[in-house]
Amino acid sequence: MPQAGAREGRKSRSTASSPKPLIPEDNANVPNGAEEAPAAFQPQSGKAAKAARKSSVPRARRMKLSLTKVDPWSVTKVSFLLAIAGAIIQVVAVGMLWMLLNAIGLFDNITQIVSTTGLDSGGIDIASVLSIGKVLSVTTIFSIFEIVLVTVLATIGAFLYNVVSALVGGVHVTLGDD
Repeated sequence: MPQAGAREGRKSRSTASSPKPLIPEDNANVPNGAEEAPAAFQPQSGKAAKAARKSSVPRARRMKLSLTKVDPWSVTKVSFLLAIAGAIIQVVAVGMLWMLLNAIGLFDNITQIVSTTGLDSGGIDIASVLSIGKVLSVTTIFSIFEIVLVTVLATIGAFLYNVVSALVGGVHVTLGDD
């Protein structure tokens, strides 16, 4: 049950929400009864104006972060996927390069030069030795070896980073809101 004394200190809604008078009595020095401008819009002296401008300009936020641990499993997954992407790019690039060299007739010219110099003892055809199938097979085998090597080296690098980071505190980075 509310106390009767607690209600006595409150104003009724009709007097608390009554509108302000249009011309306040305390602004007698302001002409035509206009309200005085807020302090931020009034003219200030030189030093005060510079201080007000500096405080109103937002400052760039900066955060100092430290990379102290790298999860080796996530490094393994990311390096594996990046190595696969690199291998696909490598196989496509070698295939396109082979097609370009074949289109300009490089393999036929090399075979002709070898035969005119007398170096072809068994009638070697460079175009058959460097066929598209053999070149792409060798490139694919090399790319698979490269995928395994890159993944293993990146994982070992993550473990080494964690050991060194425990000793020296990791990599410190400052991020700015510039």
